Amino acid sequence: MTVGVWNYLAEYESEREDVLGTVEQVFSSGRLVLGDSVRGFEREFAAYHGVPHCVGVANGTDAISLALWALGVRPGDEVVTGANTAAPTVLAIDAVGAVPVFVDVDEATCLMNVDQVADAITARTRVLLPVHLYGQCVEMVPLRALAAAHGLAVLEDCAQAHGARHHGRVVGSLGDAAAFSFYPTKVLGAYGDGGATITAGPDVERRLRRLRYYGMEDRYYVEETPGRNSRLDEVQAEILRRKLRRLDRYIAARRAIARCYDDGLASTRLTLPVTAPGNEHVHYLYVARHPRRDEILEELRPHGIELNVSYRWPVHTMRGFAHLGYSDGSLPVTERLAGEIFSLPMYPSLDADTQDRVIDALRKVLRAG
Repeated sequence: MTVGVWNYLAEYESEREDVLGTVEQVFSSGRLVLGDSVRGFEREFAAYHGVPHCVGVANGTDAISLALWALGVRPGDEVVTGANTAAPTVLAIDAVGAVPVFVDVDEATCLMNVDQVADAITARTRVLLPVHLYGQCVEMVPLRALAAAHGLAVLEDCAQAHGARHHGRVVGSLGDAAAFSFYPTKVLGAYGDGGATITAGPDVERRLRRLRYYGMEDRYYVEETPGRNSRLDEVQAEILRRKLRRLDRYIAARRAIARCYDDGLASTRLTLPVTAPGNEHVHYLYVARHPRRDEILEELRPHGIELNVSYRWPVHTMRGFAHLGYSDGSLPVTERLAGEIFSLPMYPSLDADTQDRVIDALRKVLRAG
């Protein structure tokens, strides 16, 4: 059997009755769009983060773009973020007509290098957008201080960090708003697409509810544009609502798997992930590094192991973003890491035998190299 970085089937088998029960509950409710399941999930997800408001949307990309619009970002404004991220982070900025401005990353954590943010701020900057990558938090204390000094909003991209904590606080509660994806691979994943934005700001929440529903408050009457149809599905909301009760258990399983990798690969020449001070990592991904990355991935294939790279191409180097004017070498740490990083299998139902198989194969390949 081929081993990949993610597999949901064992988890589904153990939770099958609960997952399928959501269909019966929703279909017999009499309300298939923006009903009790969406409202219940929004209420409970907000409470988990200690904030008053959550607005469910269709996907994580919309969660970012609608949040930017609700925070007052307009075409031509600038949003400061990192280029070591999934492209949807930047596509969401582009979707509102704003300009992404990239800073480099910290070599140890692969997270936004907050020390470079001040130099990236201009008169056109409106939002700082830290990406809590791989399952842990960007250094938020100095970032929030910068935002306050310059009158900027902070939007957290929490797509990879459900349940992570920073100095004791749950990520998503550290800025003016926070965007989440519930894509199936996530720490809290649906059985399809889904997203949400949380906020403590009542004005932001009201605008988000309008923007996800065509810009309307009353049916058929548009209050503002650009509204869109971006609603969290009732079935997915009910699945998420039930899985939210198990989120801490999922996180505990991921941490145990990460500890096994740490122990099993400690004596190799891999650079293993580190947790930044003050962070409680949830290990959405377990990202290791090696300068022979591509050779290692090829040499693992005969062992039946196919691993992933998150992310092989920094966003600023992609042809689709060539108009932003970044040249090779403009973000040297991000670019160097892109040639070294790779993700090991990481999901709560990963069994010990499969993990041992991955560790043993990696150790053999590294010894042979």
